[in-house]
Amino acid sequence: MSENRDNSVVSHFFSHREEDFEYAPFDREMAFYESICSGNMEFVKMFAEPLFCEGCGTLSRDPLRNMKYHFTISTALIARFCVGSGMTPEQAYSLSDVFINRADECTSIQAVRSMHDEMIGEYTRQMRILRSSKLYSKRILRAVEYISEHLHSRVLIEETAKSLRITPSYLSRLFKSETGMTFSAYVNQRKIEEATGLLRYSDYSDLEISSLLCFSSQSYFIKIFKKVMGMTPNEYKKRYRLPVFKEN
Repeated sequence: MSENRDNSVVSHFFSHREEDFEYAPFDREMAFYESICSGNMEFVKMFAEPLFCEGCGTLSRDPLRNMKYHFTISTALIARFCVGSGMTPEQAYSLSDVFINRADECTSIQAVRSMHDEMIGEYTRQMRILRSSKLYSKRILRAVEYISEHLHSRVLIEETAKSLRITPSYLSRLFKSETGMTFSAYVNQRKIEEATGLLRYSDYSDLEISSLLCFSSQSYFIKIFKKVMGMTPNEYKKRYRLPVFKEN
């Protein structure tokens, strides 16, 4: 019940606030690619544009072929951004080949759009795995994956351990041994990393961000943010917020 309520809060804020402000096209595009490369699916959904949206060039008079051309361009760009962020060229271009070939077999515009969403999701998932796989064992990698998928809810060590089929005390020792941090400290750090993106790319208030990330209170969120980042959320926003949001 609690997780459903938390998810509804996230959906409410994202759908409500996206209707209230506009992004500079180039800033939004760069934020989209950065979100994929960081493995952040929430931001990917926030910044993604429909395949062949308004303002895109017409590459073929045939609507389906035109859509496939744009799919190919989008996939090639994402593959190159991921290579620049650490994915091996072999993996990035193999994924690109697979998805472009699958899109080529599509017989409808909607099928190509669906394939585009699947392609974006797979690159994002692979980049998220890549960021952690070099650092941790498979068990801690799974724990990190679980935490990443539940940042917008309360992340409890008991629930995480249950998903791994191990005891909370064992997970606690393993986490400290491999990450050098306690479980709760790691969760807080990941939530703050998420918060920095919201501060840079949106006009959410501290209260809204603390609610989105399920901190117990706004004051606790500010306290943890300052501990992790060395400055308050407001100071971070003034220093790093994208120009388009400062203007708005």
